[in-house]
Amino acid sequence: MKSQKEASGRKAAKSGKKPPLPRKTPDQKKRAQKLLSELYQHYPNPHCALNFTSPFELLVATILSAQCTDVRVNIVTEDLFRMWPEPKDIAEAPIQEIEEAIRTTGFYRNKAKSIKESAKKIVEEFGGDVPQTMDELLSLRGAARKTANVVLGNAFGINEGVVVDTHVKRLANRFGLTRHQDPVKIERDLMALFPKEEWTNLSHLLIAHGRAVCKARFAENPDHPVCNTYGINCICNK
Repeated sequence: MKSQKEASGRKAAKSGKKPPLPRKTPDQKKRAQKLLSELYQHYPNPHCALNFTSPFELLVATILSAQCTDVRVNIVTEDLFRMWPEPKDIAEAPIQEIEEAIRTTGFYRNKAKSIKESAKKIVEEFGGDVPQTMDELLSLRGAARKTANVVLGNAFGINEGVVVDTHVKRLANRFGLTRHQDPVKIERDLMALFPKEEWTNLSHLLIAHGRAVCKARFAENPDHPVCNTYGINCICNK
């Protein structure tokens, strides 16, 4: 027998409404706020590590960032946007030339198809402008929820959700913010714990801490000396 919570979620989905976020206790939210304050102390200028000058550039860069470092993506996009600066330029570019330009980001054939088809749809259906809603962004090839959240939050200042990458997933569990491994469920837990206006910065803060301190190879060693230099360690669950 399905729970009332599951039934409510299905009903909301059918009606087009968003299902309610998981309930969190005042103590859980207080602990989350303490973590957020500590992260801001160590990383006072949270920002997107991908270089971009337009929403379209960020969309393309985010698609290219799958299984690739931000450093490599920034190197590739510098030349890519010099050759094809606008959606119509990439939409009209030969697919083989796009593949060659992005080859070093990995999975270049699929990524080339994604950015070319997305560019074409942006030109034909959105007047050349990257859409500003989650549903419209998700209609673009290669744009899953993570990509849509990156674009909405960083290009348009719209806090629609929380970006969940490998760093956010690892730290969210390590800090006891979630018990899930599924990115969608992790995102909903984070959305329930933190103020909406912090959702975009929260991902930047967790990613920064994951890269600088709480690295994957330290995940099973909470007494690591690097961790102990940060007040954040006292909030860590492991």
